[in-house]
Amino acid sequence: MRNRFGDTMLGIATAAVVMGGSLGVMPSVRQSPGSQAATPQPRRTADGKPDFSGIWQANSTANWDLQTHQARPIVAQPGVYPDVPVLAAPVVALGSAGWIPPGMGVVDGDEIPYQPWAAQRKRENAANSLDRDPELKCYMPGVPRAMYLPYPFQILQSTNKVMMVFEFANAQRIIHLDDVEPYPGEAYMGHSVGRWDGDALVVDVSSFTPYTWFDRSGNFHSDALHVVERYTPISRDAIQYEATIEDSKVFTRPWKISLPLYRRLESNARIMDFRCIEMVEETLYGHLRKQPLVKRWEGRTMIVDITRKVPPGEEVYERLWSGNPPEDK
Repeated sequence: MRNRFGDTMLGIATAAVVMGGSLGVMPSVRQSPGSQAATPQPRRTADGKPDFSGIWQANSTANWDLQTHQARPIVAQPGVYPDVPVLAAPVVALGSAGWIPPGMGVVDGDEIPYQPWAAQRKRENAANSLDRDPELKCYMPGVPRAMYLPYPFQILQSTNKVMMVFEFANAQRIIHLDDVEPYPGEAYMGHSVGRWDGDALVVDVSSFTPYTWFDRSGNFHSDALHVVERYTPISRDAIQYEATIEDSKVFTRPWKISLPLYRRLESNARIMDFRCIEMVEETLYGHLRKQPLVKRWEGRTMIVDITRKVPPGEEVYERLWSGNPPEDK
């Protein structure tokens, strides 16, 4: 496999040349006479626009589920009690790491307005996320999902381009602030054209493939997806991110998500090397091995059987846990 970190760094270096414009910054703290220091203002570029350059990351559970949700297994099966699901066999060894953390929703009104057929598809996606979620196969995440994945990403900004480099899947996108030709095809990350509305960066994103999701809970779209993003500085180290989502094939009306993005403040903050393509080789191609690591496949679905063996000397503890203590001798 090629060194994808090297590709990413090359992309950043290329962007610095292609984007051209000045990356200088103006003072970011506005002081008034007789005061110590007012609230820090957004960093600004030489042309007076907010400077979003830096390492950013969302701090939310949106990638697990855009809507408000309780903790639940990533993949569930019925447990002892019908209304209390437990981890399904393929992920039972993960224990607490196999659970989706609870979280507040980021959807306005906490409702995604699916058409009836699409609501059924969403439920099927959620029940079969191990087979269907594009993130698990290391596909590029698309927009808006790339913005709230639990990984950092870097913004490089000039006067006519804004480039975003994501740690996950070596994904990249360029927001064009100048005139460009319409995109001739479809793309995982779409085609982004931006403009400034005061201090807010507004981005129109189109030309999507239908092969990305919004989260791990099966929320999906078609190739008719159209996203309008809005990046509004809250302070020098926080951005309010909003995305209005339209898709006439899937939804009954437009809907919106909103969440903050935070600047990573570590002195050594950077994008690290996350070679997820290599990590998912077994998931994608394991069924083609001459000697498969997974013994049971149905199509491209792994079938995992769980057999528990009690280590020697632990039979007593096993009986205690089962409610059948050993008899005294």
